[in-house]
Amino acid sequence: QVQLVESGGGLVQAGGSLRLSCAGSGNPLSTYVMGWFRQAPGKEREFVAAITWSGVTTYYADSVKGRFTISRDNAKNTATLQMNSLKPEDTAVYYCHADETLVLVTKGRGDYWGQGTQVTVSS
Repeated sequence: QVQLVESGGGLVQAGGSLRLSCAGSGNPLSTYVMGWFRQAPGKEREFVAAITWSGVTTYYADSVKGRFTISRDNAKNTATLQMNSLKPEDTAVYYCHADETLVLVTKGRGDYWGQGTQVTVSS
């Protein structure tokens, strides 16, 4: 098992940047595909980005492609989401997600979730 804890959320003006981190404890994160999801008020949780075990391959939702970058540091047991050119519509609670299986992570059906961190983008 792995426990995930997100950090780095906050309030930022449109056009600004934030960097979210996900720290793992328990099993090494290198065992897992890592992903980020978000949930805005009144909306369903949606996929943002995912990265494979070694970090070679990344996946992004169309809405964040070119603005967000997912990365990982297996030696530090962390995954990060660099968010640039933020828009008010990026406002949501952001969740770190992990599973051994890629398709489960991209569909949000994996085993492990963090508690979430709030990102608010003001216009």
